[in-house]
Amino acid sequence: MRQYLQEIQKRKDLLVYLVQSGLKAENRNSYLGYFWWLLDPLLNVLVYYFLVGVLLDRGGDNFAVFLVIGLVAWRWINTTVNGSAKAILKYSSIINQVYLPKSIFPMTITSTQLINFAFGLVIIASFLIATGTVPGWQVIFLPVIILIQYVFLLAISLFLAYISVFIRDVDNILSHVTRVFFYASPIIWEGGRLGPAAEDNIWIDILVTVNPIAHIVTGYRDILMEQSMPDWTGLFLIGFFSIVAIVVLIYYYSRNEHKIIKAL
Repeated sequence: MRQYLQEIQKRKDLLVYLVQSGLKAENRNSYLGYFWWLLDPLLNVLVYYFLVGVLLDRGGDNFAVFLVIGLVAWRWINTTVNGSAKAILKYSSIINQVYLPKSIFPMTITSTQLINFAFGLVIIASFLIATGTVPGWQVIFLPVIILIQYVFLLAISLFLAYISVFIRDVDNILSHVTRVFFYASPIIWEGGRLGPAAEDNIWIDILVTVNPIAHIVTGYRDILMEQSMPDWTGLFLIGFFSIVAIVVLIYYYSRNEHKIIKAL
């Protein structure tokens, strides 16, 4: 495994190149180009604000900020998960010609979407300023939550990229799985905003308790909206188990890369 990690270190320039090319490819043929990095999360916020806040009248105080934080954090999760299924497959022609550590490709997906998330933070900051919401000193912990989300998504990306090589149907299933997690997480809702009946619903409490996405999104809101500390116990457990999963997956990659080549 040490040799494998050294090989990844040697290929760090390739990782940087793939991230740069991935960013360029996303909006290469669009008229607005890189402006979509800001416009896309903004349009998502406007759509769901109209749906939940206007049509369903489930918005509350500062609902716009509540919504933009959830949707920007979710966008990073959604794009990483859906992109990871093809992370290795789309580079099959290169992999069959040159030896490369295959784990570099899911790392590229997660890192590329991290940069897109940074542009989403600009949208969040704009909403905070527009609504007069001032984060407290707890905002200094924002990079910690971003790091926890990064390692969480990297673990998922490594797993999905590997398994998708052998089970191609995973890519077709993911869109449905992510949709379930979207509605099972407090992205566009919280207990009180679903209606009075939801406030005492034990299943909502369970979903928020065991759902790592709920902990991450709520952590962002605690820091940026509520001027309070997030639930560090839940967040650090997510980070710890994600790091363990990454180590296990990297080891598994190092022992089974020949199987990936055969499957491609």
